[in-house]
Amino acid sequence: MPAPGIGTPAELGDFLRTRRARLQPEDVGLVSYGARRRVPGLRREELAQLAGVSAAYYTRLEQGQSHNASEGVLEALARALRLTADERAYLLALARPGQRRRRPAVRHEKARPGVLQLLRALDGVPALALGPRFEVLAWNRLGHALIAGHLDADSPGRPLDRPNTQRLLFLDPHTRELFPDRDTEIRRAVSALRVTASERPDDPQLAALIGELMMKSEEFAALWSWHGVRNCTFGTKRFHHPLVGELELEFEMMQTPDGSGQGVLMYTAADGSPSEAALRLLATEHGPHLRVLEAERP
Repeated sequence: MPAPGIGTPAELGDFLRTRRARLQPEDVGLVSYGARRRVPGLRREELAQLAGVSAAYYTRLEQGQSHNASEGVLEALARALRLTADERAYLLALARPGQRRRRPAVRHEKARPGVLQLLRALDGVPALALGPRFEVLAWNRLGHALIAGHLDADSPGRPLDRPNTQRLLFLDPHTRELFPDRDTEIRRAVSALRVTASERPDDPQLAALIGELMMKSEEFAALWSWHGVRNCTFGTKRFHHPLVGELELEFEMMQTPDGSGQGVLMYTAADGSPSEAALRLLATEHGPHLRVLEAERP
């Protein structure tokens, strides 16, 4: 079962349309004579001209009627649409669904022993081990306190109600209050989920997560239809924490090298900053020993 909106004939066309709509003629060096345009962005024939393909061929591609675009055509479209590296990879994944490796369904993930050792070593640093579907496989005490202190600390050990950072962000009222820059945060989350879905098109659990969010969150459904694509592995996040107030933290997502899709998400504060002091206070509030709370072994 493909993830909703991934690997279907119409999906490539939807992606091309949204990327085309965000460009104006002047953005790509075309002359606009001021005539009223009935649709936003470039016209199909304008994009076809830029990519060096016929308008009829591009129209078939956008309408999901052509499934054999060459590498050269896809690269030309990526250049004409000014796609980022992440968007280009996503375009290629959509256009080559038959070349993607089918992944066996995994009932319940578990954090690798080396990942758990890393969490234990990160004393004073909020850290979470995430599975390939953004589920929390383990967290140290400070990671739990920062991200989801209102949840049972042992919940990663229960597969049926294991926290999921995507689900928390869109469906949990406490998490809604945690991020003052909510618009930035949800756009970043959906863009990262798009990348994951393109890499795991046959993952039934991921498809179920996306379907649930589509049904339960209008915010998510609107952002998913826009096709934002970005592999968000580092950056800055602002928090409004109920216990220690405002924090500005840098985050890094480190992927494990085994191809499992697992990773470790870590948050750090600048030396001597108020955010560093707030993290120390949060650690004190939750005890000096930051043990690792991990998923049960299936």
